Amino acid sequence: MIERIGLLLGLMALALAAEARTTVENVRIWSEDERTRVVLDLDRAVAHNIFTLRGPDRIVIDLKDSRMSQALKSLPAGTGSVRSIRSGVRANGQLRVVLDLRQAVRSRSFTTGPNERYGDRIVIDLHRSGAPKTVKRAADARVAGRDIVIAIDPGHGGRDPGAIGKGRTQEKHVVLAISKALAERVNAEPGMKAILIRDRDVYVDHRQRMEIARRQKADLFVSVHADAVEDRRPRGASVYALSLRGASDEAARQLAHRENAQVGGVSLQHKDHGLASVLIDLSQNAALSASLDVGQSVIDELARIGRVHRSKVQQAGFLVLKAPDTPSILVETGFISNPTEEKNLRSAAHQAKVANAVLAGIRRYFYQNPPPDTRIALELRQRPGSGTEVRHVIARGDTLSEIAERYNVSARDIRRANNLTNDRIVIGQTLSIPLLVGR
Repeated sequence: MIERIGLLLGLMALALAAEARTTVENVRIWSEDERTRVVLDLDRAVAHNIFTLRGPDRIVIDLKDSRMSQALKSLPAGTGSVRSIRSGVRANGQLRVVLDLRQAVRSRSFTTGPNERYGDRIVIDLHRSGAPKTVKRAADARVAGRDIVIAIDPGHGGRDPGAIGKGRTQEKHVVLAISKALAERVNAEPGMKAILIRDRDVYVDHRQRMEIARRQKADLFVSVHADAVEDRRPRGASVYALSLRGASDEAARQLAHRENAQVGGVSLQHKDHGLASVLIDLSQNAALSASLDVGQSVIDELARIGRVHRSKVQQAGFLVLKAPDTPSILVETGFISNPTEEKNLRSAAHQAKVANAVLAGIRRYFYQNPPPDTRIALELRQRPGSGTEVRHVIARGDTLSEIAERYNVSARDIRRANNLTNDRIVIGQTLSIPLLVGR
């Protein structure tokens, strides 16, 4: 009797363990231009690890305590950069999915939560080496050689002061000053143009902020804020992108109002519910992928001028980040609740440093991933391999130290990149400014 009970308990434990495993219910793949996307549809969220192997080239995705669905009779054929897909369960219970590649690629993966059409998913984006990976927006009429448009959104304003420091500093004033400094620098940057969502102390509704950016066909939306908590000790900058749950919420809202909704420049009117859902889902995932990349570039640059609160991009459901087809980040420039940082945030010199750092992160991202119809993309095509540097022509009054501060690099980095033995420069001289030093 005891043996039977033990056997029964053992079988129950095995059944429960099997039920606890994540199941890959489907594998989807498609290719467009230089990008290939692979999606693993899951019955629940799961931790995963992705890495690249060479000789031959392949991408490996390991999923903890997972298995392929028995209903999935075969894996899809390869397309784009993927020659074939195979899978197997390892001794430790991990499911390994292998993407055999046709050529070397850059890859990134992220998870996304359920929507009305799909459940949890792992998305793997593959970009052919050297190919741009910024989000392209389908129906925008773009002029070749156009400027990259950066929408800069000073948080709060008007009746909404935002956080207030111990010294009575109001967030709305600080972030407006930083945003104006950033806009000035963006407009001085060859190949870029800034749009300020608000340029004075007025309140702008959150959704209206997004719509202004979309009407201006922004390539990037940057919302500027200053953090605050009850504890006065926390310090440092942070950068946020949209959380996956927030993305799903906004997708549902877009579908609910699809008669007047657009995504990627394509009207959802007259689209069936399933197609509209897919359009929004694809656009949001692409925008989120770009947001995470540019956000990390910005936080890396902020770390060069001072303390950061988090060294990696955080994700949260900020309403202002929910534009479905525009890469968007929120920059917390520091803690206004910390007396030292409150003082810094009021300082014009510190505001300039923050603006320089944010622009440096944006610049680095777009020089590596320029939209193909932009002036920067055209110039880079004429100078192959130049995505790691920017050219600066010396004007009257320039000094090496000021140039270094503007580009958020050190004078030593500039001297080394240009084989200079001292800080002497002359009007008309062209300097190469490295974008990747110390990264």
